Amino acid sequence: MNKQKMSMKKLIAFAIIAMSFFACNSAEEKTKTGEPEQIKTAAMDNPDYDAGLNLVAKSDCFTCHKLREKLVGPSYGEIAKKYPNTPETIDTLANRIIKGSQNMWGPVPMLAHPAITKADAEKMVKYILLLKE
Repeated sequence: MNKQKMSMKKLIAFAIIAMSFFACNSAEEKTKTGEPEQIKTAAMDNPDYDAGLNLVAKSDCFTCHKLREKLVGPSYGEIAKKYPNTPETIDTLANRIIKGSQNMWGPVPMLAHPAITKADAEKMVKYILLLKE
């Protein structure tokens, strides 16, 4: 009888550990940006995607912006939807990242980021414009 109780305890302990393992692994994976991992899209194959994402992730951008929902500022998806992917747009939006802007998406101004180079700001914009739904 003692052996039977011991085996039952081991079986229950194993079941609890197994359930915990599967529960932990089923949680939604998060990227370094805190956003849920996305299903791979064609945009992700574009070299501008990784270069821009890395720069955005290293900056403070995700303090005010999310990929698909409004936070303090518009989502990147909203930005991509509003603006065409043209050299003129890339230049304009890169300048707004560096110099800041006001009254573009409401009363909250976008802060200036003068430490970001023009080339890096352009890579960030190219990444954002690839997020068009």
